[in-house]
Amino acid sequence: MHFELKYGDGSLPLDIEQSRILSVVLPNKRRSLADARNAVASALAQPEGTAPLLEMLIDRKPKKLVIIVNDITRPTPYSILMPPLIEVIEKAGIPDENVTILIATGIHDLHTHEQNLIVYGEEMCRRFRIISHDANDSSMLSHKGKLPSGYDYWLNRIVDEADFLITIGVVMPHYFAGFSGGRKSILPGVVGKETVERNHARMVEIMDNLPPIRENPISLEMIYAARIAGVDFILNVVVDECESIVEVVAGDLEKAWYKAVDVSQAMYMIPIPEQADITICSASGFPRDINLYQAQKALDHADRATKRGGTIILVAECRNDYGEKVFERFMTAGYSPEEIMSHIKAHFVIGGHKAYGFAKVAAEKRVIMVTSLSESIVASCFAQKASSLAGAIDMAIAQQSPGAKFIIMPEGSITSPVII
Repeated sequence: MHFELKYGDGSLPLDIEQSRILSVVLPNKRRSLADARNAVASALAQPEGTAPLLEMLIDRKPKKLVIIVNDITRPTPYSILMPPLIEVIEKAGIPDENVTILIATGIHDLHTHEQNLIVYGEEMCRRFRIISHDANDSSMLSHKGKLPSGYDYWLNRIVDEADFLITIGVVMPHYFAGFSGGRKSILPGVVGKETVERNHARMVEIMDNLPPIRENPISLEMIYAARIAGVDFILNVVVDECESIVEVVAGDLEKAWYKAVDVSQAMYMIPIPEQADITICSASGFPRDINLYQAQKALDHADRATKRGGTIILVAECRNDYGEKVFERFMTAGYSPEEIMSHIKAHFVIGGHKAYGFAKVAAEKRVIMVTSLSESIVASCFAQKASSLAGAIDMAIAQQSPGAKFIIMPEGSITSPVII
């Protein structure tokens, strides 16, 4: 069988005998919307669990309307989503100066103006105030009491002072929160670093046996945080592997989001008959393979498809190396996988959770990378670098057996294997 595995802005060819393949993990097909922009307008007018957005805005007459958007690491079709949304805001008589676009960077790097132009377009950058959330800037945060876990809840001050709050997101599988979108625009999107760390620390308890989404304690705490923040209206989409919109939901934080979750789950939680000796996994190309920090999501999905003692071939360009300083510090400190996992369990820190993800896989399986990274960086992640995809396959077969069986994951960052 022939595959083209996404790698950075291009692809790498893969040819492998069909008899050796246990399963090809691809998203279940769902027809993209013929007129996605009209579907967005319809969702805003006929939302789940709330009044139409226009009616809400006319009634509330917000002076501080805040729209929370994803950053550059979360591909989101703003050219389709924003025009109908802005049209509703204009019809409600809300002037541009009353609108703030807040980028939910979480703990990622702040956006440059050039990145804003790439992601949101010239018109949005010209018309509206656009601000990157900074989780490390205490002057930007308000204390909102305690989360259910007992830890402090620090929220972006712009969100806290908003008199109408809209969030925009994409609903995809997430390796410990269950799914993205919805409540994640708030936590981790626009909260303090300490709040993110305390919430994400619980990942070490559930990663080996992820609960159903409606029982996931991390997700439930995110919903709590979003309710306290006062999310009035969400606009979320489900996209296919080509980033075409297949579902639009709008309205109530939970009702609309769970509807999208059901669609995303049917598309991206893919059954496999058994785990493989060797899994070949693409991190889905740029921007999902922009760095190791992002590519780890694909590694986690590949881990679920691979036998204990098996080999994972991770295809990820990683043009920006590690992608986060704390993660890099853990990976370059000379710790063993077991030492990293023990440390993170005892002293959780953001960035360290990605190191935990690499260490968890390395403690049980072998990892070979096809990547632009240097051999020293690859080695720091407990992996071997292959000069080519064919070379990686030869290395993997040598580690396993001549009769080794494969699982192929062309969209490893977005598909999550489930053993049936």
